[in-house]
Amino acid sequence: MKIRLALIYGSRTCEHDVSIISALQAAQHVNPDDYDLIYVYIDQNGEWYTGEKLADISLYRNFDKRAVVRVIPMGVEGKLRLMQHPDDKLLPIGRLRQIAEADVVMPVMHGMNGEDGTLQGMLELWNIPYTSSGVLGSALGMDKIAMKRMFKACGFPVLKDVCVERSEWKRNRAGVLSRVMNELSFPVYVKPSNLGSSIGINRADNKNGLEDAIDIAVSYDRRVQVETGIQDLMEINCAVLGYGGDAMASVTEMPVRWSDFLSFDEKYLRGAKGGAKGTKGAPSKGMSSLSRQMPAPISPELTHRVEELAVDAFKALDCKGVARIDFLYDKAADELYIGEINTIPGSLAFYLWEGRGISFERMIDMMVEYAFRANADRNENVFSYHSAILSGSSGAKGAKR
Repeated sequence: MKIRLALIYGSRTCEHDVSIISALQAAQHVNPDDYDLIYVYIDQNGEWYTGEKLADISLYRNFDKRAVVRVIPMGVEGKLRLMQHPDDKLLPIGRLRQIAEADVVMPVMHGMNGEDGTLQGMLELWNIPYTSSGVLGSALGMDKIAMKRMFKACGFPVLKDVCVERSEWKRNRAGVLSRVMNELSFPVYVKPSNLGSSIGINRADNKNGLEDAIDIAVSYDRRVQVETGIQDLMEINCAVLGYGGDAMASVTEMPVRWSDFLSFDEKYLRGAKGGAKGTKGAPSKGMSSLSRQMPAPISPELTHRVEELAVDAFKALDCKGVARIDFLYDKAADELYIGEINTIPGSLAFYLWEGRGISFERMIDMMVEYAFRANADRNENVFSYHSAILSGSSGAKGAKR
């Protein structure tokens, strides 16, 4: 019997369009012999839709709701059920019609409201298996400030940074600028704490540039990270695939940079020739289309260190499925730093596994296997505890049941 796999993507996030690209790219590599694929799209208003027409990327350029079915998600007996929204057919709430049911969910979300643990928490409340990292890893992986504090507590090498609150910036711009310049040396990189895909990130080489960069960053998030830069920088990425103690590193890569850092356009739009298109409206290649060197042109010793740190970071955040860890290497000082972890990376980082002999199709199979394993492990936990509190007795310790 085929596994019913729900692919969930989109959502209320600045990275909404990137999520569509990654999701439709993944859909092309779901084996139809093993899975019944269910497209589940969340639009930028938070409304949920399903339907085969969602496979065509051209639908999203001028989204036509008449081509799809608006649904309400429900968790029933460990399954995701998609019920036709009553507004669609003016049905009374008691007569909701089931459109589809899924055994497992593959979130392909980037950014807030999906990659940050919110969707994962909902799925766990409903006891539905899902392929991404759990609530803890997803939340920490989304928040750059909390992530770095976690990494630092684990003893991992990280660059020095300063946290800026939007409220503090509004109240005391001069004080914030003075604090940052006293603690860090230029150049610095200014980043919204809860965004990815290089959105809202800018480099600052002086006080004026720092002020402009913070203005931009606080428009995206109330917390901003200002991180010291590296003059002689090499970026190195490595993905990890697994669950629990079963985790392995991919080959390494060095993205070829066209500017001081990879911007959103460079990651997703460079070479797109005016937009993604194909015989069936196929999405652009996303992160996989970047120019890169694989494996990264680094020594065997540094490669081993990157792979080891990548797996350690994956395990420290209790991640699951596939994640990509981005490193910063100071060539002049011969120092390696963890930049960040992406718990649902662009293009699911499939291209990093081909060098290990793992196809995109096989990677999806493994992610589904880990989803079921994690769900089974979670169901071994005791979720009820009988106490004497409500019976009015005192002193009783209660008993597990």
